[in-house]
Amino acid sequence: MAERGHRPRPRGRAQRRAAAPLIVAGRTLACTVSVAVLGASGFTWYEYRSLDDGMIKSGALSEAKKNAPAHLDKSVNLLLIGLDSRKDMDGNDLPKQVVEDELHAGSSEIGGYNTNALIVLHIPANGGKVSALSVPRDDYVQTVGADGRMHKIKEAYGIAKEAAEAKLAGKGLSKAELERQSREAGRSATIQTVQSLLDVPIDHFAEVNLIGFYDIAKAVEPIQVCLNHPVDDPIVARTATHEGGGTGLKLPAGISSLNAAQALSFVRQRHHLTNGDLDRTHRQQAFISSVEYRLKQQGILNDFGQMQKLFGVVKKDVVIDNEWNVLDFAQQAPNLTGGNVEFNTLPIAGFKTVGGQEVNTVNQDLIKKIVRQLFNHEPAPAAPASTPGEAPSESAAPTGAPSPGATPRSVVDVNAAAGAGAAATESKALAELGYQAGRIGDAPARTRATTVTYGSGAKADAQQIAARYGVTATPASGVGAGRVVVTLAASRTPTAAPATPSAAGTAPADGATDPAAALPMQGPAVKAGGIPCVD
Repeated sequence: MAERGHRPRPRGRAQRRAAAPLIVAGRTLACTVSVAVLGASGFTWYEYRSLDDGMIKSGALSEAKKNAPAHLDKSVNLLLIGLDSRKDMDGNDLPKQVVEDELHAGSSEIGGYNTNALIVLHIPANGGKVSALSVPRDDYVQTVGADGRMHKIKEAYGIAKEAAEAKLAGKGLSKAELERQSREAGRSATIQTVQSLLDVPIDHFAEVNLIGFYDIAKAVEPIQVCLNHPVDDPIVARTATHEGGGTGLKLPAGISSLNAAQALSFVRQRHHLTNGDLDRTHRQQAFISSVEYRLKQQGILNDFGQMQKLFGVVKKDVVIDNEWNVLDFAQQAPNLTGGNVEFNTLPIAGFKTVGGQEVNTVNQDLIKKIVRQLFNHEPAPAAPASTPGEAPSESAAPTGAPSPGATPRSVVDVNAAAGAGAAATESKALAELGYQAGRIGDAPARTRATTVTYGSGAKADAQQIAARYGVTATPASGVGAGRVVVTLAASRTPTAAPATPSAAGTAPADGATDPAAALPMQGPAVKAGGIPCVD
């Protein structure tokens, strides 16, 4: 189904320069590229200033900081915003022949000003592994700085932008200035909403739009990505009764080298994926890792001339906050390279329909506890019963663990394509969440999708467990009463490292445990430092 997000009325005139489109979430790449570039070692103050001069700066962080949660240490939280807009910086439509005909990204009527990629990077004060958390774009939350109502989190930007435009109307602003000021309101609302959801302060942010992703992907192509399974996402033409869709991407399993247009399709695809948008989030994470890996392998991060060339592209389309001091940040940014980043996706609680749109329900208490555990190293959380202020719905299964005080009656059997060892590890993790450990065993090596089945009386527990993997629980006549059977594909074990052709990032070098492994994340982690394989 095509995007139906909140969007203001389309605007006129073509932009001063032709640009290229991008896809919904992959713009994050541009942000991460800019961050990684700033962290390169060995450059002088003059060289850093040369890279910084000409960046598009935003003051949107100042309002967000007024009500931000307190900092517990000197760590840095960086928000990467991928803006799904078919507009340029002045509010003009991107060239139709590029957006629609070349990249099949839809017209300027689609997407509005949705933020379809939101990733928070937590850079520890004393170095070490960086935690990156993706917020699913359809999470149904209370917005802050927009209209204060419940919306999909991706819509906070567009709602605030449209309200700002209405207030600024009649003040004699040029179209470009009206676009600039109203986008500032959108950025501020997005930052504040993310802060409220995660209960952490945002210290810096970077935003990249449709144009930016394509331009940067073009500058660094070819880009290698890895798929666990072959994909075929044919384009469906738009008709009077069907809004069309599809990216045209067709790739085999394993590693493929992509040009810029294919890269957009890779991070944009959501049809023909087991978990739809949630799988696309993992695509975004893997793509960022692959680009950073390529930049490092090619020596670009240590070549000032090459970085200047790349930043010439970044400066046109990436927006950063005006408090970003590249010299100060350079001391922490090296942590973003060399496999020191692990991406996780925050869990959803389930799905429901609001106003004709499907949304993700979320357990906000659980999310806050997960973030505290990862960012501040607090004890791992148990999931509360429901989101504060929101009654649980029948379609919204709690994520990953039973409610406080409840004793699950279900026994959980676990079979894993990765072997009995992986099954035992996952069985232990589920037992720690409060479920009764059952049988463990092997699943066929060719198992391509994780499944959760259940017998009579075990539906609620099965739904909780299925949310842990981002799949749907289904009843099965062959499963005994009060029993749940989890069958894990090799790439879907939450507590195991995902398959990757690179040896880097597969396990902590010092043998330390991964703090995210015991947390109820939405699917497996994506580890940087190589070319991670995803669905």
